[in-house]
Amino acid sequence: MASTRGSDSGSGRHGVDDRRSKPVPSPLWPKPGSIREPSRWLGGGGRRWTTGDMGSAPPSPLGFRASLPPFADNRRYGFGPPVASRIIWKWKQEGLFDKKAPPLLPSLSKPDMIGLSEEAMWDQLLNSSCLPTIQTVGKLFDILSQRGHFDKVSEILAQLSSRNVDILPDAYSIAISCFGNGGQLELMESVVRDMVSKGFSVYPRTGNAYVRYYSLHGSLAEMEAACNRLKRSGYLLDKEGIRAVSLAYLKQKKLHRLGEFTREVGLGRKDVGNLLWNVLLLSYAVNFKMKSLQREFLRMVGSGYHPDITTFNIRAMAFSRMSLMWDLHLSIEHMRHELVVPDLVTYGCVVDAYLDRRLGRNLDFALKRMNLDDCPVVLTDPLVFEALGKGDFHLSSDAFLEFSSRRNWTYRKLIAIYKKKQYRRNQIFWSH
Repeated sequence: MASTRGSDSGSGRHGVDDRRSKPVPSPLWPKPGSIREPSRWLGGGGRRWTTGDMGSAPPSPLGFRASLPPFADNRRYGFGPPVASRIIWKWKQEGLFDKKAPPLLPSLSKPDMIGLSEEAMWDQLLNSSCLPTIQTVGKLFDILSQRGHFDKVSEILAQLSSRNVDILPDAYSIAISCFGNGGQLELMESVVRDMVSKGFSVYPRTGNAYVRYYSLHGSLAEMEAACNRLKRSGYLLDKEGIRAVSLAYLKQKKLHRLGEFTREVGLGRKDVGNLLWNVLLLSYAVNFKMKSLQREFLRMVGSGYHPDITTFNIRAMAFSRMSLMWDLHLSIEHMRHELVVPDLVTYGCVVDAYLDRRLGRNLDFALKRMNLDDCPVVLTDPLVFEALGKGDFHLSSDAFLEFSSRRNWTYRKLIAIYKKKQYRRNQIFWSH
């Protein structure tokens, strides 16, 4: 892939000048295992850091809400330093700086307090005898990034860096997440360079988030450079990263490069299931390259992978729109053999294929091997809809399921309503 902005060579954007004093860290991210794993507060994928699949839930925030002293009520523009020091002192008196109860910044949402109160409290906290915890830094970064004060985040990070505190590696990871979510790629690059220059390791979760941010806010060349950097560091691209990169290629209609991407990541990876194979099949289905689609599907089955509902529906949507009735029926029979339950997308492919060719009378024959009394459900990967869109029956059924008060919908009822709708539309057409 092309390497432009994310190049790590020499003393460029991601590199470190070879003329610096020893020891000089590698311009690439250090290998895994060279530093402890990040705290459970580091998510890297959203504005708020949730645990997800990283373990147990974080400790509950303290049930304390800071109240303004009487002499501060009339200060319209938030706390001044004297008031902040009194609140810090009050927190100390109430034991909020105990090791078992990490300090948290209060939730200040009044517009006239924006920007000043958090800075004053942070200055007092930093100059006090109590060192800030990663929970405090994470909450403060979250508040500032939501308000767009990214320069303040950089300033606080520089203060932590100058003090060389133990939480500095985790603070770097949180800052990368803040800047990436906000689309501040220049600031994110600056943090990565500073982090590597100090010899800290970039965690695999942070490295994958780094790729996702470039897929969302950067160009394809920048995204590919980020993928190359992650690969050279010895890390694997996770599921969310694969989805983000694939979506970026699909939006730009770079289907050939999408196919190359799946092969470079590795179609034989078992930890991501059928995701890479499904993306490869999708790259052929978008352009209706049916022979290539069938060839890769057979290669997938021959490699020991079992097709899932997304795999079958990618093929079914291509067969339906190409009016390949026999292939569509064979695909449904294969689903029954693999014990894969069809969803709303599968039924929609059959209905649209027959009604588009005005074969509505034969629709009952086509659906007789499918259970029409099941409750409608969509199990297909949303990435398919980004590439191929939704069929007419699918769109119509979504409208009924979303806005109707009835709760006992079945495929049989949805198909009956859709057939009446199509019949009326044809009558209106011929009457004109």
